[in-house]
Amino acid sequence: MAKPKVVYICRACGTDHPKWQGQCKNCGEWNTLQEEIIPGNKKQLRWDKSSEAKPKAQKIVDIPTNRESRLATSDSEFNRVLGGGLVPGSVTLIGGQPGIGKSTLLLQLALNLGRTVLYVSGEESPAQIKMRANRLGKELGEYCYLLAATETEKIIEAAKDLDPDWLIIDSVQTLRSMQVDSGQGSITQIRECTAMLTDFVKARQLPMMLIGHITKEGVIAGPKLLEHMVDCVLQFEGDRRHAYRLLRSIKNRFGSTDELGIYEMQSSGLHAVENPSMMLMESHSSQLSGSAISATIEGMRPMMVEVQSLVSTAVYGTPQRSTTGFDLNRLHMLLAVLEKRAGYFFNQKDVFLNIAGGFRISDPSIDLAVIAAMVSSFEDEPWPSDVTFAGEVGLSGEVRPVARPELRLIEADRMGFTRIYLPAQNVRGLNVKDQKIEVVPLERIDSFIERLTT
Repeated sequence: MAKPKVVYICRACGTDHPKWQGQCKNCGEWNTLQEEIIPGNKKQLRWDKSSEAKPKAQKIVDIPTNRESRLATSDSEFNRVLGGGLVPGSVTLIGGQPGIGKSTLLLQLALNLGRTVLYVSGEESPAQIKMRANRLGKELGEYCYLLAATETEKIIEAAKDLDPDWLIIDSVQTLRSMQVDSGQGSITQIRECTAMLTDFVKARQLPMMLIGHITKEGVIAGPKLLEHMVDCVLQFEGDRRHAYRLLRSIKNRFGSTDELGIYEMQSSGLHAVENPSMMLMESHSSQLSGSAISATIEGMRPMMVEVQSLVSTAVYGTPQRSTTGFDLNRLHMLLAVLEKRAGYFFNQKDVFLNIAGGFRISDPSIDLAVIAAMVSSFEDEPWPSDVTFAGEVGLSGEVRPVARPELRLIEADRMGFTRIYLPAQNVRGLNVKDQKIEVVPLERIDSFIERLTT
């Protein structure tokens, strides 16, 4: 019998190394090598598919292009992110911070699906899961089955016997296989267990959902190969101190990756938010300075987001810069542009910036609202409550065009705004005949600030 071999596997790319080193020689990432023990006797690490029909190559012209049938859930936001529902044989990985609500979301989906669901938990007992279901106030139907197991072979046998319409694994890091001689949660275990389950569900056209833990860096724990093995990768994010959660599509082989689902955490579970603009503007006050409304787009959904800023005299020698929900480096760039192109000096000012609602906005069109909020706080003058902004700011002070201006215009008009500031390049080709809102074109921020301060 051959002796086991010790190798070091990169969590980012999966490359094997004979000895530990600080940097992976393949992908260049630092501190990603993890020790793994490879058994001397080679074992079969995949689910046995010998009973299945052998694959046969087909001409591309002979392959039917019928649209895949989807299993729609009762959650409109979840269906939106997936592109219409669960695809038979698809494998979806959902990741998020501990306690953000991943298990709660999938449990309430399983209870309301109306089809046979096998919920496999490697972290909680069936009694604990039932207690959570009772707290959610959901009617416990006869279609949801619970299984507390971590051994992959037993999970596959249970799924064979039950033949469910949906399989949920909570979580993939707790799985282990008796065919792999490594610890639970190791790179080898996660990779091989996921491969065994993927082979099983694709052979039976069974949709499967995997819950994944994330590391302190915010990435899904385990090998990076895990995200390439699955069909969809969803990110469930939000601030636990706020009630709102975002479900983003990072990868989707059966739909768009630009979709976004918004939920509100309540005592009875997660509730879909149909009108995010109204939700984010509930507490907006037009009587206070340092506030501006931005017409942003997250995914394919337009939203009106409130940007709050506080500019005050620095008490200490070095001024502070702090952001919540906005890139700090981007803030530094906008402050430099304001100083160079508009004559506003913040070198002795503390600047604090916050995106209301606990969201993190990555749309660059929020730049114009950030500048408007900071100038408002600097001058201590509030802007009119019926004005909104959308535009990216360049280093030379120009207002650059944004994507999908029509959607921003329609949403601003629907929410009752009477004026919107847009880049001049967007306004030239924009059809505003059917809208009541006034569109103000902008080319540079210096002229923009002059209009606001006069």
